[in-house]
Amino acid sequence: MAYQPIRFYQTGTFTVGNRLLPEGQRSVQADVRRTNSLNSGHRACQGCGEALGARYALDAAMQATGNRLIAANATGCLEVFSTPYPETSWQIPWIHSLFGNAAAVATGIAAALRARGQSDVRVVAQGGDGGTTDIGIGCLSGMFERNDDVLYICYDNEAYMNTGVQRSSATPGAARTATTPADGGATGNAFGQGKDMPAIALAHGIPYVATATVAELRDLEAKVRRAMEFRGARYIHILVPCPLGWGHPSSATIRVARLAQETGLFPVYEAEYGSVRRVSRIRRQLPVEDYLRGQQRFAHLFRDPPRTELIARIQALADHNIRRYALLGEADAP
Repeated sequence: MAYQPIRFYQTGTFTVGNRLLPEGQRSVQADVRRTNSLNSGHRACQGCGEALGARYALDAAMQATGNRLIAANATGCLEVFSTPYPETSWQIPWIHSLFGNAAAVATGIAAALRARGQSDVRVVAQGGDGGTTDIGIGCLSGMFERNDDVLYICYDNEAYMNTGVQRSSATPGAARTATTPADGGATGNAFGQGKDMPAIALAHGIPYVATATVAELRDLEAKVRRAMEFRGARYIHILVPCPLGWGHPSSATIRVARLAQETGLFPVYEAEYGSVRRVSRIRRQLPVEDYLRGQQRFAHLFRDPPRTELIARIQALADHNIRRYALLGEADAP
């Protein structure tokens, strides 16, 4: 991959200084010619990670395809806050699917384009973790198995946020949701459940799989561009913190996403044809408490007395990811 990570070390801020870089190294979002695929006027919550992720990903996809792109969007937060009838914030050809069939609808679009001989128009399907790892997993697996020419993007906020913060199969262990309470004797979501969707995509042996977070804009954009270099099924899984459902300040979305990666709880990597090719390493693993303490969904872990055994289980999961993907190191792995 031609992407060279650009790191800015500045105490007390996460601002990325594009003005310090040559034009060719600046992000898509720094370019006045960006398409603003998801434009202003939507009704997302302040600090919404999903709104950021969708704008970053779709603008990068538009640039990579010369603005020749069609998007299919599953029902969920992203669809609801961006298209309150009769309005829309989308400035691209955009189709609303059902909750669970975005992959199938995108497959149909790709087939229609192929029948018309329009090989220059590309297709993206997108949905949240509920529409991807739960309701839509059958259609998505079928898309992978057939190797349909679609890029599927999952914006993972780890619960059904739009309908009241219910647990999904992407909700982490010990997290409090409306359906996994943490009062009385309850301890939040059970451990040992759920699905590792990027690993499931990897097991299908499709041309390209990647994970990303909204905290690393250039990495996210580079992976979208790389995905568009392939034909066939592709999958990108983006962590998008939700201030409402996670219970962190709206100003902390980027910080929380970065802590998920730096603790090892969310490994960032990319794979081709079933093999991991590159991981985004972290210089120093942070304790999971740094990530958990800033979120109300984990507040019960730190009451008096603190639930040290649950925190230890979460730390063990992070340590496992560190070993599994060889995440520690000064530079990104080749």
